[in-house]
Amino acid sequence: MKITVIGCGYLGATHAASMAELGHEVLGVEVDPTKLASLQAGTTPFYEPGLDELLGKHVTAGGLRFTDSIEEAGAFADLHFVCVGTPQLGSSLGADTSYVETAVRSLAPHLTRPAYVVGKSTVPVGTAARMAGLLSELSPVGGDAELVWNPEFLREGFAVKDTLEPDRIVLGVASERAEQALREFYAPMASAGTPFVVTDYATAELVKVSANAFLATKISFINAVGEVCDAAGADVVALADAIGHDARIGRRFLNAGIGFGGGCLPKDIRAFVHRAGELGVEDAMSFLRQVDDINQRQRQRVTAIVKAMVGGSVAGVRVGVWGAAFKPDSDDVRDSPALDIAGRLHLRGAHVSVYDPKAALTAAARFPTLVYTDSAVDAARGADVLLHLTEWPEFRTVSPDEVGSVMAHRRLLDGRNLLDLPSWRAAGFEARGLGRA
Repeated sequence: MKITVIGCGYLGATHAASMAELGHEVLGVEVDPTKLASLQAGTTPFYEPGLDELLGKHVTAGGLRFTDSIEEAGAFADLHFVCVGTPQLGSSLGADTSYVETAVRSLAPHLTRPAYVVGKSTVPVGTAARMAGLLSELSPVGGDAELVWNPEFLREGFAVKDTLEPDRIVLGVASERAEQALREFYAPMASAGTPFVVTDYATAELVKVSANAFLATKISFINAVGEVCDAAGADVVALADAIGHDARIGRRFLNAGIGFGGGCLPKDIRAFVHRAGELGVEDAMSFLRQVDDINQRQRQRVTAIVKAMVGGSVAGVRVGVWGAAFKPDSDDVRDSPALDIAGRLHLRGAHVSVYDPKAALTAAARFPTLVYTDSAVDAARGADVLLHLTEWPEFRTVSPDEVGSVMAHRRLLDGRNLLDLPSWRAAGFEARGLGRA
């Protein structure tokens, strides 16, 4: 099919390249001139494993093009995917849906024949119904321009795989005709056994935020238990292994550490609480405020532990930090707990050196006063304490003896509970994790 993808940031660029890989002819719409130039050259302005190769392949082959013309998009296809961002509002905890509304308002007047507009952005419940009304009102074909809500479930670092091989496809529709059109579009995935969940707009909107809220709750739960483990002399990793064998609980997302970050979970749970308040049921989601509080407290907790490890104050102390991105296989530092902790220590007078394999440039743009190094060993050079804050695989292969030989004092805090602490202790380190005896 011919399709358009409106908004070619992280979500949109991944969707566009992946749909081209499935054989569709794709036109991406991006109004940011810098992003547009990069995409037209076959590269993304961010890091996601495998995406640049996929994008470049289909731009070169001609199955994927990019433009800044919404008018061209309206003429090009009858299936349009809206993939714009919904950041947190500056004035409240709610989500900013203005980019979604602008996309619909801009596209609708150019829909001169029956078409489907498919929202993939994460929005507060009720947004889709409002957008459906706008679409019908502003399109020359009226109700023949139909809205579908099709939330995305991408994990940064696995976005291409998650798009090409999703674990489910959710469709919020208002007609059987719209359902059949999207089933036809996603036929290759259906034939591969991907489950389809077809429902109304409101349920489809709530699926994504509910999933993120549940995952965030699971992370904050194990971090809260980890704090109890620290106080009781227990081991949160062994505890998580034990309860993870319960099929009702599962082991995934039960890794105690410095908490979650990124551009989705934090803003989504805040927007969920905010929207629940607007609907008059804020008390039902009030526990998510505690989930958010626990997550933020992990950052304060790490700062306090570092202060204790170096004698009570970090002023003048040299701190090496491994990791700036909020997770591995990404250069995303939005609400990154790793970068936040590095920044907190710097603001308290520490000399902080950071190494991240992919996120140095994005981190430097957010926090330019930190020192960024070219290797894990360089970040530790002269350090009084070393912090492991983003779980890049390479950090597990670094020799404790090599790192220790360049440090002023052999102290390690494993904020992700993934390093082999006995081997670090054998190399003379004072080494500790979070919630570990």
